[in-house]
Amino acid sequence: MSETAQSVWNNCLEFIKDNIQPQAYKTWFEPIKAVKLTDNALSIQVPSKFFYEWLEEHYVKILKVSLTKELGEKAKLVYIIKMENTYGNKQPFTEKIPSSNRTSVKAQDVDIPFNNKSPELRNPFVIPGIRNVKIESQLNPNYSFENFLEGDSNRLARSAGLAVAAKPGGTSFNPLLIFGGVGLGKTHLAHAIGVDIKDKHPEKTVLYISAEKFTQQYIDSVKKNNRNDFIHFYQIIDVLIIDDVQFLSGKSGTQDVFFHIFNHLHQNGKQVILTSDKAPVDMQDIEQRLLSRFKWGLSAELQNPDFETRVSILRNKLYRDGVEMPEDIIEYVAKNIKSNVRELEGAIISLIAQSSFNKKEITIDLAKTIVEKFVKNTKREVSIDYIQKIVSDYFQMDVDTLQSKTRKRHIVQARQLAMFFAKKLTKASLASIGSQIGKRDHATVLHACKTVDNLSSTDKQFRKYVEDITKKLSV
Repeated sequence: MSETAQSVWNNCLEFIKDNIQPQAYKTWFEPIKAVKLTDNALSIQVPSKFFYEWLEEHYVKILKVSLTKELGEKAKLVYIIKMENTYGNKQPFTEKIPSSNRTSVKAQDVDIPFNNKSPELRNPFVIPGIRNVKIESQLNPNYSFENFLEGDSNRLARSAGLAVAAKPGGTSFNPLLIFGGVGLGKTHLAHAIGVDIKDKHPEKTVLYISAEKFTQQYIDSVKKNNRNDFIHFYQIIDVLIIDDVQFLSGKSGTQDVFFHIFNHLHQNGKQVILTSDKAPVDMQDIEQRLLSRFKWGLSAELQNPDFETRVSILRNKLYRDGVEMPEDIIEYVAKNIKSNVRELEGAIISLIAQSSFNKKEITIDLAKTIVEKFVKNTKREVSIDYIQKIVSDYFQMDVDTLQSKTRKRHIVQARQLAMFFAKKLTKASLASIGSQIGKRDHATVLHACKTVDNLSSTDKQFRKYVEDITKKLSV
């Protein structure tokens, strides 16, 4: 690289730095490299076509002023676009593009295969037009904080969500990871945060996307050889919400690209919100460097709602739907459907539908019929924490004692039973189970499971332990 080109560009950067926001400078000018200076033409290398388009649209005037100061009125700027080749070719792909700050060059003459004559934002959602770009948030306005009722089971997550919505990127909850079982309101809460941010900070670019769709977009970008465009699109988002992040498990390419996007957003004070069906410690086949970043902020669990919260959810649902229902029936449904909010609301909807279509009065008997179907068809989801609590209660000890290093026989057996049921009733790995039950390794869990199997077939008292705990966990 010519020293002259570098010194000219350094002088340009000094001028630009004094005239734009520090964050914009870091995002759009630090990645640029000076390549060469030929006569009055300075060649600079930019990471992607998207990057070039953005500079031309938003910073062409300041580029022209800074370069004219250095090279005079006949100054020219040539872009060299370095495309990351995802197919293993070590030679970088470059295109030389004269800057459109010269009247003799029109945007449509630029030698880039645009789909149409005017430059287009390289957006995974295919939102055309770089001028006054409006990225659709993909948020559902029906999911709000107003209809996300607070209870002991979700207070931490909801409060953290409100704090993030008030000051996105400005709290210690970055990233905010909301995790919990199916139907507990993870997606609802994630949308509610996004909706509230859009309301309070209309200037912020908010985007909600599922991890599955994010992965598909990444695969498409690799096929089309525009991976950098994909990355730069996500790097301009102010608030990125990714739902079901556990879907990235085993997808090393997508994890790698998300790692770089996450780092850029976090370093630039942008907010990242994630949802998952499991805590970071339980996520399998996710790279350690990514998991460590998930733990930078706050991981807030949504647990099964307690009875009072379930009653409040049902009352709120009925009120919103304009339906009246006897209090004893509401309480019966709330008492018998404990698994998650989705099934709770589903039972009420079924009850109303049965009553309406069959012209039956809503009675306890009708409620029993509906609830039985829901309970029968529901396979209970059990967490490792819940298993430890049930086993500890059964042996009349606290969870800390269960997890302790003591070798007392009855405590060791209780710990082994907790590990046995965790392996049997959850999808967690042996390493994950051991980590959560007293920070043991996978070999200890494997030994515990074999011990429980052996004692169940040879020790009558121990077999009773297994049977009793099985009943408690299946209630």
